[in-house]
Amino acid sequence: MLSGYRVLDITQIVAGPTCTRILAEMGAEVVKLELAPFGDRTRIGGLKPSKAEYKRSSQSTYYFQHNHSKKSLALDFKSEQAREIIKAMIPKFDVLVENFTPGVMERAGLSYDVLKKLNPRLVMCSISLAGQKGVLAQQPGYDYVAQAYAGVTDLVGEPDGEPALITMAIGDTATGVTAAMSVGFALLHRERTGEGQFIETSLLDNYFHMHEVAVPRVSLRKNYTPKRTGSQHPDGGPTGIFRCGDGKFLTLATLPHQWELFVAALEMPDMLQDERFATAALRRDNNAALKEILEGWLAKFPTRQEALAVLEKKRIPCAPVLTLNEAMEHPHLRERGVVRRVHDQFIGDFDVPGLPAKFSAWPDRTDLKADLLGEHNEEILKNLAGLTDAQIAALYDQKVLVRDPLLGPAARVGRPEVALV
Repeated sequence: MLSGYRVLDITQIVAGPTCTRILAEMGAEVVKLELAPFGDRTRIGGLKPSKAEYKRSSQSTYYFQHNHSKKSLALDFKSEQAREIIKAMIPKFDVLVENFTPGVMERAGLSYDVLKKLNPRLVMCSISLAGQKGVLAQQPGYDYVAQAYAGVTDLVGEPDGEPALITMAIGDTATGVTAAMSVGFALLHRERTGEGQFIETSLLDNYFHMHEVAVPRVSLRKNYTPKRTGSQHPDGGPTGIFRCGDGKFLTLATLPHQWELFVAALEMPDMLQDERFATAALRRDNNAALKEILEGWLAKFPTRQEALAVLEKKRIPCAPVLTLNEAMEHPHLRERGVVRRVHDQFIGDFDVPGLPAKFSAWPDRTDLKADLLGEHNEEILKNLAGLTDAQIAALYDQKVLVRDPLLGPAARVGRPEVALV
């Protein structure tokens, strides 16, 4: 759906690469500018090829997951030559996405104000921890730092315990999705007006946006502070995580209008006359007692699945608490391509997440490929920067341009072969 659009990706780790990966999956040509000499930092993360002959490879499962479907250009960003090459290519790009600390692009002479003079139709998206301006703009950090500043970390954990860390890159991923959505909107705007624009989003902005209901409460009730509630939802329900008779856990999500159905599923009609549970507010206030009753009922079943069957029969929203291993083998996730099997010539076959949206006019892809470091150097520099073979060879000599050793030596023009990386 984005075929014909070209994106320059100057991002690393997860948030920025998630944005550009989505654009690539939608058909855009994405050129990933990796910072020499080692490329994206995820190339040293995840699992590496196991075969001895591939040990020197720059490939990894972490890199593949977030950067497949892109073309790799490996330049020394600190070099003035590299920055001039970027400027020379800017008129050929529709979108630029970067996630440096605010100020880096400006100091490199690559701010939006500079680049839009080279290409007024350019859509530029900057992703950062806390935004391009503000007292936290220069704060270094990643997902976990944004969690803490957004008031999220304090709400995770047991009521009488310490805050707990969300160890998944929820903020990174959400920020990448937001950035991809925003780029799409900006391109639509450009189609209507002919003008590009500058977009910025941040991990902190996205984490704060996730607060479901508490922000207005805090705003209106000045003495109100949300508290950690562990495995139970603060608004009761019953909604939360509950232990079954076999020691496994299930999740229940019951809304106020489902209370009578819930009581019917438990076959405990007396609960409808219990004053502790007469309203949603009272059920919230007596959540501990409600949890005790429910777990007592669950203990009667030999297995979690039998308890789930009873709840599901009454259409009570519930689910087993699966391990990641179990989730990856679930037939529903496999059938929908949520778990996607891919192949890499160096790593082999493995699973990555699928695209979290399904389009009737754009098929899901499984024939995914992730470049080795600098795999498309020559193609990109010739076609988009207008460089000659001799100029490219000189860049290799000066280590401004690098590539994975498994690609072999670069083409030389009038020079003996030398090791490049």
